[in-house]
Amino acid sequence: MMLPAATIGRYGDPWQTPIGEYGRWDDADVALSSTWPSATSPDRFAITAWDRPSACYAPGMISTAVWGTGNVGRAAIRAVEAHPALTLTNVLVHNPDKVGRDAGELGGLEYQLGVAATDDIDAVLATKPCAVVYAASGDIRPDDALADIVRAVRAGAIVVTPALYALYDPRNAPAEIRDPVLAAIAEGGGSLFVSGVDPGWGNDVLPLLLSGLGGTIDVLRCQEIFDYSTYDQPDSVRYLVGMGQPMDYQPLMLAPTVPTMVWGGQIRLMARALGVELDEIRETLDRRPLEATITTVSMGEFAAGTQGAVRFEVQGIVAGEPRIVIEHVTRIHPSCAPDWPAPADGDGAHRVIIEGRPRIEVTIEATDENGNRSAGGNATAVGRLVSAIDWLAAAEPGLYDALDIPLRPAVGKLGRKNP
Repeated sequence: MMLPAATIGRYGDPWQTPIGEYGRWDDADVALSSTWPSATSPDRFAITAWDRPSACYAPGMISTAVWGTGNVGRAAIRAVEAHPALTLTNVLVHNPDKVGRDAGELGGLEYQLGVAATDDIDAVLATKPCAVVYAASGDIRPDDALADIVRAVRAGAIVVTPALYALYDPRNAPAEIRDPVLAAIAEGGGSLFVSGVDPGWGNDVLPLLLSGLGGTIDVLRCQEIFDYSTYDQPDSVRYLVGMGQPMDYQPLMLAPTVPTMVWGGQIRLMARALGVELDEIRETLDRRPLEATITTVSMGEFAAGTQGAVRFEVQGIVAGEPRIVIEHVTRIHPSCAPDWPAPADGDGAHRVIIEGRPRIEVTIEATDENGNRSAGGNATAVGRLVSAIDWLAAAEPGLYDALDIPLRPAVGKLGRKNP
């Protein structure tokens, strides 16, 4: 059985790095695709010739900046440090208290990296880093995040980021978000790949890879099941998701059409890879209150009677039936909604369930930073992004999605000392 297209990528081999695929990068005129996207061209915007710095091809010399040092940025520093093809050259911070601190300290490492954090964006981009891991939040500042990313792409950088949900599926992204990125690619020769864990590999490359193991498929279901008490993101947990708010409070993330805005692109990507047409995308939602007041380590108290759990689905409807489903089951405490699906140990997991013949179920649990599940999820999201940088450095500039970029093994990492 052939692997699904998502794992094969544009080069036929799911593990292939296209070094030299396009020959010598020279001073040829820039040729912009005038048919992006179309049935006869790749589903991305590409520049077919551009002079990238030669350091972007040399192993261990792909200069990489990390922009943001919060929950995702800490993991990004460690991932770049661990990657044998990359060199951490800059760290950008927003908090003035972090300026001048060593990247190793900010990344939670036990040793110094010799890279001092700065808040001078112009100075960092002036050094022409080959790549930028944009780890600043896009949830509550999407316009600022878009402006930052466009700025880095225009400077010629390969940008990888979990921000900007609309660009997980650039083919269907709103023009007001996609067009500035395309213009920056045309002007500066950078690239952009947006992905994460959920949305991200948990509902694109992982389920598509597993789908290739089956015979027939009735329903492909991707679940994220998490106890948010392990998070240290009070604004997102309390206001975007609504935990600890009155039951009549309307959380932004749960407002009608918002789940589709965030996860609909993943539904469309999977449908495209599986070769099926969607009738529509639907949403379902259920919320439960806390029966007792609970206190979390990082975010304080959540009162009885306020929202304590939420369960929603984004459903891809094929021939009238929900065939591709992304489901979230989220709690602020394991005691809330005990009848809903739960991970084996109660903390959190990502799960793919393929109902069909055979039935396939795979659960992935990741931990980092002393067993923290949310930190583990962040680390895997960053791992997917950082592992794509050397592939992108060898490909032409463009706007890429998860079906373009193969999931490759951790070449050069086995046996390396943990950063």
